[in-house]
Amino acid sequence: MSDTNRAPVQAEPKKFSIRVSRRETRRGTVMAFLAWILAVYDYIMFGTLLPEIRTEFGWSEAEATGIATAISVGTAIVVLGIGPLVDRIGRRRGMLATVGGTAVASALTAMTMNPAYLVAVRSIAGLGIAEQSINATYLNEIYAATEDEKIKKHRGMVYSVVQSGWPLGVFAAAGFTSLLLPLVGWRGVFVLAALPALIIVLLRRSLKETPQYSIFSEAHKLKKSGNVREADELLAKYGLDHDHGAPIKAIFNAKFRRNTVFLSLVWFFNFFGVITFTVLGTTLLTDGKGLPFSVSLLVFMAANLGGFFGYLLFGALGQRFGRRPMVGLGFLLAAVSYTLMLLWAADTPTVMVLYAFGQFFMAGPFAALMFYMGECYTTDCRATGTSFLNAMGQPGTIVGGAIITAMLASGLDWTTTAMVVGVGGVFLSGLLMFGCKSMPQLADFGHRVDPAVAQ
Repeated sequence: MSDTNRAPVQAEPKKFSIRVSRRETRRGTVMAFLAWILAVYDYIMFGTLLPEIRTEFGWSEAEATGIATAISVGTAIVVLGIGPLVDRIGRRRGMLATVGGTAVASALTAMTMNPAYLVAVRSIAGLGIAEQSINATYLNEIYAATEDEKIKKHRGMVYSVVQSGWPLGVFAAAGFTSLLLPLVGWRGVFVLAALPALIIVLLRRSLKETPQYSIFSEAHKLKKSGNVREADELLAKYGLDHDHGAPIKAIFNAKFRRNTVFLSLVWFFNFFGVITFTVLGTTLLTDGKGLPFSVSLLVFMAANLGGFFGYLLFGALGQRFGRRPMVGLGFLLAAVSYTLMLLWAADTPTVMVLYAFGQFFMAGPFAALMFYMGECYTTDCRATGTSFLNAMGQPGTIVGGAIITAMLASGLDWTTTAMVVGVGGVFLSGLLMFGCKSMPQLADFGHRVDPAVAQ
């Protein structure tokens, strides 16, 4: 009988562990937290050391800006690509790839020879930026299947602690760079940054795959071998959705399209605020508010402490009152705080307080936003959806930066520019958030399944 007429091979039923132990849950949470700190550390460290790199190679400010823009484009491409990959290879392998990419990017940056090399290497660091979206995917599924009732009940709050690795990474980058730069130079700083990331790669190797993905992966294999009915029965047995096809295509189908479109716009416009108030924060404070650089650095660091506490609060508020409305409200309050800082604050303490409130209300909602994004998609395209949305911040950075440059070049001052680009972007992102659909948190996985299938 020819191969074309051969019946599909009947697979033996496979049993799955649908529970995640308390120890595994907490270990996965800690690993996600540490990996995110290191990813942010690498990202911020590059921005901090770019002037040193520029000086060594003799690049002009325009050349350095062009290189940074090219890196943003490369980063966006890498972040877009990692999501579909993780939906194919699994959450565990994806988490190894993201923190591994951080280690590789740090080590290779130390060997920078020319602009093209730097752009290529720093684009790899997009794997580190994707860390937060892969963390959200992994932890959403782990918390839905965990035996740890405390984490299950307060999953949004617990995730906010993981996401708070951003300000901790910023502080680590600023602190260690200032300590190590005089001792080992900028190349040595990058080499040393790769070491803790490599340690996390080794520790993460023992993490277990999420039960949802394990079951979905098995169903996908059954379909490929021709056992479509068995695959559908397996997914139905564990209460998982059916395969929607290619992950990128899936996130734009009728079920997910509205949230994909609105959340893409939320990320795009919100990063107008990120480029204005975070990336160019010290420049805004010195040129826009007239503060000395040393003072502006202190104000900037104090304001980012506000962001840290914002993560914790919005994680709890999102769990209690719903993530979508809390994110939208937070961004709108951030726009109000930044407006008061730009137009009303006239002394350093007032600037510091209002800037801290702005960072509190803009950074904090991301703790709820990242977890909400994981709830917007099903297992077959969850990593693709969260990574795609995460990547939309990069175009926002590029476009927002270009508008800022054009407005300043035309003679407008920093206050006007920051109001139009920064405040305008943050305010729009808050309004757009209310265009998204409210999503229930992921159902507790495995607890409504026939005990006969639970192992």
